Amino acid sequence: MWCVCVLCVFSLLSCGSAGSHDMIDVINSAETTWKAGVNFQSVRPGALKALCGTLLKGHRLPDTVKHAADVKLPVSFDPRAEWPYCRSLTQIRDQGSCGSCWAFGAAEAISDRICIHSKGNVTVEISAEDLLSCCDQCGFGCSGGYPAEAWAFWTKSGLVTGGLYGSNEGCRPYSIAPCEHHVNGSRPPCSGEQQTLQCVAACIPQYSAPYRQDKHFGYKAYNLPSDQQQIMTELYNNGPVEAAFTVYEDFLLYKTGVYQHVTGSVLGGHAVKVLGWGEEKGTPYWLVANSWNSDWGDNGYFKIVRGRDECGFESEMVAGVPQL
Repeated sequence: MWCVCVLCVFSLLSCGSAGSHDMIDVINSAETTWKAGVNFQSVRPGALKALCGTLLKGHRLPDTVKHAADVKLPVSFDPRAEWPYCRSLTQIRDQGSCGSCWAFGAAEAISDRICIHSKGNVTVEISAEDLLSCCDQCGFGCSGGYPAEAWAFWTKSGLVTGGLYGSNEGCRPYSIAPCEHHVNGSRPPCSGEQQTLQCVAACIPQYSAPYRQDKHFGYKAYNLPSDQQQIMTELYNNGPVEAAFTVYEDFLLYKTGVYQHVTGSVLGGHAVKVLGWGEEKGTPYWLVANSWNSDWGDNGYFKIVRGRDECGFESEMVAGVPQL
């Protein structure tokens, strides 16, 4: 299923700041579980298309995890407190002007899981660029991909390390510059016009290890059932997972609270890293890290209603276990 993007004629947001103000007023006057607070001047159609980085309803992985139903779980869970020695859990990345969210959600969660499963003995940043550029079966690079195929690629071909743009850290750090995703800030606005990068089986000159020796492999990749108890148990036992969901226009304006769709048209698919869960003013939520840098949302994070498959959030979750 290819993602659908809505252009200016049908979109309040893409018609400039007046439209965004109107939508903010609609959301906040509805007095639901969240507040819109992002305020920007305009959104180019190309930037809207950059949201459509996840192709929904793709092939599922052969295996689906099944946990015991009687596991006692806390009311809230934040892996940053549970595994404080895993610095990757606190990192907010930036996919830049590229629909690479499917690769970022996987690379981020895989980095976390390598640290968690090794009890902090192995701490790496898995390269989103290596996954984005080298996984042919994952989809279309910057024009969209399938999260399930990203996790399968990790088990079959492995992934090298790679830090943030300009960091020169790891074998293949990200080479697409950061940009502002639907907010005003110090970075240039995202253009959505980035071409997919070349697959280069070599590390940057500053990195000492050879490309092949830098590979990290998954032992197994699997689907998660569309069941909040099962998802919570997976997060509690093994760490963050990747979720794919449908993005509506109002999601771009999220600032605080527990997101649920209020207004606006479908923009397409998006993939993110799910960390944990909790409750806010009686509303159950999933705690999620986005890949639109820390200027967006709640310092780069957001919460979304838990337990009712809001925007399909609980229908397409995937994860895996690393080889150590």
